[in-house]
Amino acid sequence: MVLREFGGYFFEFCKRSGYDHMLRTLGGNLYEFIENLDALHSYLSLSYQEMNAPSFRVEKNEDGSMHLHYYSDRRGLCHIVPGIIGAAALDFFNIEISMEIINQTEEEERTGKKEHIVFLVTQNPDFEKAKDTVRDKGSSVCPVKKSHWKTIRGIITLGKGKLLRGFDPVYPKSLWIDTKTFCNGLPFHLVFDKELRVKQAGVSIQKIVPGLQTMGICLDHYFSIVHPEVPFSISSIQKFINSQFVFQTRREMMPESWKQRPMLELRGQMIWMESLQCMLYLCSPLLRTLHELEERQMHIADIAPHDVTRDLILLNQQRLAEMELSNQLERKKEELRILSKHLEEEKKKTEALLYAMLPQHVANQLKEGKRVEAGEFKECTILFSDVVTFTNICAQCEPIQIVLMLNSMYLLFDRLTTVHDVYKVETIGDAYMVVGGVPVPVPTHAERVANFALGMIIAAKGVQNPVSGNPIQIRVGIHTGPVLAGVVGEKMPRYCLFGDTVNIASRMESHGVPSKIHLSSSAYQCLKYKNFEMTERGEIEVKGKGKMHTYFLIRNKTASENEIMGRPMKDSDSGHESVQSFQEGRTETIPSCHQPGSKIIYSLPSHLLRHGS
Repeated sequence: MVLREFGGYFFEFCKRSGYDHMLRTLGGNLYEFIENLDALHSYLSLSYQEMNAPSFRVEKNEDGSMHLHYYSDRRGLCHIVPGIIGAAALDFFNIEISMEIINQTEEEERTGKKEHIVFLVTQNPDFEKAKDTVRDKGSSVCPVKKSHWKTIRGIITLGKGKLLRGFDPVYPKSLWIDTKTFCNGLPFHLVFDKELRVKQAGVSIQKIVPGLQTMGICLDHYFSIVHPEVPFSISSIQKFINSQFVFQTRREMMPESWKQRPMLELRGQMIWMESLQCMLYLCSPLLRTLHELEERQMHIADIAPHDVTRDLILLNQQRLAEMELSNQLERKKEELRILSKHLEEEKKKTEALLYAMLPQHVANQLKEGKRVEAGEFKECTILFSDVVTFTNICAQCEPIQIVLMLNSMYLLFDRLTTVHDVYKVETIGDAYMVVGGVPVPVPTHAERVANFALGMIIAAKGVQNPVSGNPIQIRVGIHTGPVLAGVVGEKMPRYCLFGDTVNIASRMESHGVPSKIHLSSSAYQCLKYKNFEMTERGEIEVKGKGKMHTYFLIRNKTASENEIMGRPMKDSDSGHESVQSFQEGRTETIPSCHQPGSKIIYSLPSHLLRHGS
């Protein structure tokens, strides 16, 4: 039942797919429709060469029923056939049929089509009575269409006013064509008797199969039947007389020099000539493209001008050329898509590099070709740091050791800039400079830089001095004040800070104490009421500035070391780990993907990710 329903659905699917008109024109009744299904499959195989269609043969019975022979090498699908044929009969010919299997065999001698099912096809009389009832009542709901053949017979006239009610062909007393003209006019034809002995052959088929020039040879020595898949005998051919026959030349019977060529296939119609007891095979070469024509060393001239094979080859060649052009366009489209993807990736890398050098909003203005004007910031906090005894370390180490030491230290510092949202201005040797409140002004600039400085002191303890093997020591200086900021240079533009605030911050670092955070009085005033522990250093002599009152930053009273460093912490409620981020003067928990036994993924600056760090 499922397969039968699928058959009906498949018929509707074929109609919706654009084959409706083609199917409707196969025949004027159900017998002709089924009879021409194989021809339709043969035509479709030009486009779908891998198609393995079933084969159909139909026989009329005296009582009006039909025997439908179904051949297929796919077992178990025969129940689809009643669904397809029943739907076609109802849709195209307005009749309801019933189909039952009366014989089911497997024919091993057939080359591929193993399953042979015979259906008895009968018309449902109840459906005819229902139509008659509708016709008698004159219902306008379901009008019965008048046969178009009756209309045509009513229109055609023969002579003056004489209606032609039937058609009787007129034949000449003798055939008005000589043998030579016939063989030249139909270059692809064969005449053979019941013993398959060749009696006559067209000139082109003789050229392709030279052995046919010897009359009386057996046809099955030179050809095999490809379709329908039946034994090569007159009785089998007569059974499928209404089918389209495809012959293929036998390789072993071809001349030695031709055996590397693809074998030629012929497609055509069988006509039984009762008076001569011979079979006429009117055929054409089965060729799809000019390439197939060239492979067999044939030419268009070998095919008769009236033969539509010429048009099929040229039209199919044009279709293949259009398909190739379409495929080329698709390939180019895919290449452009891949190139566009790579371009986008490169663009992101370039942007990451640019954003590592310049603030994002400044970089975006430069990308748009706009001039970035210098801006004045009334208050910001600047930090400088350097490595204690860095000159001595450089004198006693290999350059690569210095690079590795600075790299490991700067990786930790760069991560802290993300945790505390401060802007890294630049690094010069062992000097590291950051600013809070620039380029985006924020009221918590001093707290951010202070927390960052505390993190730097902790991080430096994890970096080894290559000379002594002990943790390195750094000096940190912080100052708060106004600055002027802007982009300097074109070839390698940098976002630089100018003003006395930069000089004082640098002096705080150079006059600082190892492993201490040195604060100016202005920085101290900004942090005074912000939960930071600070101690007074007192008045010191500062180069170029005279005496200055300075302080030391000790710790953040409300934040733990893990919070300062942005390390994963256990959430007491959920049991998950989180990373602390200092934003806008408060700590907020950012979910972390860290689980026991897994790696911790930190958000690093894009210029570090670019180097695989």
